[in-house]
Amino acid sequence: MGQLYDAKLKIESAIKGKNLDVTKTLGSIGLKAGMVLAFITATSPDDAQKTAKLKMAAKEVLGVDL
Repeated sequence: MGQLYDAKLKIESAIKGKNLDVTKTLGSIGLKAGMVLAFITATSPDDAQKTAKLKMAAKEVLGVDL
């Protein structure tokens, strides 16, 4: 499992922990990060830039550091 997929799993866990609407929250994070989170799978290649963008978007939307 790569860092990008790991970040996605942590985001999904944080969303569930905060009892937020999954679709809307993932969409909001995806828009800020410039990617569709549904397309990130366990076999997705790691990309340091994408991972950084995803973590930054998660911090803006969820207020959590991954």
